[in-house]
Amino acid sequence: MSWIVLVVSGVLEAVWATALGRSEGFSKLTPTVVFGVALVLSMAGLAYAMRDLPTGTAYAVWVGIGASLTVIFAMVSGAETASLLKVGLILTIVASVVGLKLAH
Repeated sequence: MSWIVLVVSGVLEAVWATALGRSEGFSKLTPTVVFGVALVLSMAGLAYAMRDLPTGTAYAVWVGIGASLTVIFAMVSGAETASLLKVGLILTIVASVVGLKLAH
């Protein structure tokens, strides 16, 4: 169960990171509210997962999922350019996250 909560929390990290960028310094209400809600839920899920998982592993997986999804969303939405190198590096992060799960 902790792994499932951790993955969902990682997805929520991507949500709050994207919302933070779109809030334009907290000047736009909707992205600011999405940021706050997603941040609280993401942190609560990370804290829950850390009850059963080692801190280093949980944090690395959480950050890896969040960072990967944030960059993927930015590339798909056109906010960031995509390149073969970037895609390869994201796949390396994903492979590392999977490796941490398998090594646990």
